[in-house]
Amino acid sequence: MTLQIGNIVLENRLFVAPMAGVTDRPFRMLCRELGAGYAVSEMVTSRKELWNSLKTSRRANHEGEPGPIAVQIAGTDAAMMAEAAQYNIERGAQIIDINMGCPAKKVCNKWAGSALMRDEPLALEIVEAVVRAAAPRDVPVTLKMRTGWSEDHRNAVALARRFESAGVRMLTVHGRTREQGYKGEAEYDTIAAVKSAVRVPVVANGDIDSPEKARQVLALTGADALMVGRAAQGRPWIFREIAHFLATGTQLAPPLVAEVSRLLLEHLQQHYALYGDYSGVRTARKHIGWYVRDLPGGEQFRSEMNAIEDCDAQWRAVAEFFDVLAARMDRIPPDEGGNARTPSDEQADALA
Repeated sequence: MTLQIGNIVLENRLFVAPMAGVTDRPFRMLCRELGAGYAVSEMVTSRKELWNSLKTSRRANHEGEPGPIAVQIAGTDAAMMAEAAQYNIERGAQIIDINMGCPAKKVCNKWAGSALMRDEPLALEIVEAVVRAAAPRDVPVTLKMRTGWSEDHRNAVALARRFESAGVRMLTVHGRTREQGYKGEAEYDTIAAVKSAVRVPVVANGDIDSPEKARQVLALTGADALMVGRAAQGRPWIFREIAHFLATGTQLAPPLVAEVSRLLLEHLQQHYALYGDYSGVRTARKHIGWYVRDLPGGEQFRSEMNAIEDCDAQWRAVAEFFDVLAARMDRIPPDEGGNARTPSDEQADALA
C-alpha cells in the first residue's frame, strides 16, 4: 500500500529510521532492496562550516540511490536550518526531515534534537523557516520527534498540531521521552493521540522488532506507517518479513545462508567504496558484528574479525565464515524478536 507525502508517492509504508553512522547510502539501498519503501539519511548538521567536511559529504552522498531522496537536518537556529534545507535541496534532496527526536547528549546539550521540544516557540520557528525555504521547490517537510522531554513534559500532541498548521507533511513519533533514551519500553498511547489530533500521515517508531510487533503497533496507534531502526541492524530483511506477515498473516521463512552471505558481501563492497580502505574496514565491523551476533560461532568470529585491518582480508574472512555456516545449515536461524540493543551514551547518537 502506497503513502503520499506532498507530491511524492512512497511505494509502501515500511520505513528505515535515520541512524547516524548506520543509515549511509549502502545501508539505505540494501534496506530498500529488501522491502523498505522509504529511507531517511543520516542526520546532517545545519552548521555551514561543516558541510564540506568528509563526514558530512559522506552522509550527503546519494549517488545511484533510488528516490525519493530524504535528508534529515538538525540544528537550533531557524535561519541556519532554512539554509541547510536549501543547500540539501540543491544537492538532490526531495524531502527534508527535521530532527526533533535524537536524545544523544552531544546533540541535546546544544539544544538540538529532542531538546527542542522543551522550547516550543523555537521549535515552531524552525519548522516555519524550513517550510518556507522548501516551498519554492515544492519539497515536502517532515519531522521526527519523541513523546516529549520527560514523563512530566509530554507535549507531542500539542506540538504535532502546531507543526501541521505550519506546513509539516508527515510526523514520525518515537514512543519514548528524551529522558528515557532507549531504556524501558516504548509506549504507543501518545502516538495514537497524535494520530487522532492531526490529518497528516503519522509514523510509529520504537521497539518494532518483529512482524507480530509491527501488527500490534499498527493496531494500537492507527498509524499510517511504521519506522524500524535498531531491529534492521544486521537483519535488513525484516522489512520483507513484516510486509509478508501484514499481507498474509503467515511468517516468511528465514533467509538462506547463501543469500545473507551475498547480501553482506555486496554491502561490504559498497561500504568500502564509500569510506575507503582505512575507515571502511573499521566502520564495517559494526555491521558484520550485527549480522553474526546470533549465529553459531558468531561471537568468536566477531572477536577475530575486529583484529583485521585490511578490507580484502575482512571480506574474505566474512565469506569464509558464511561458507562454513552454509555447510552446516541452509537457513539463518529464525529471529524471535525483542533483540534490539540498548545503546550506550556513545552509541545513542546512532539513532536519530
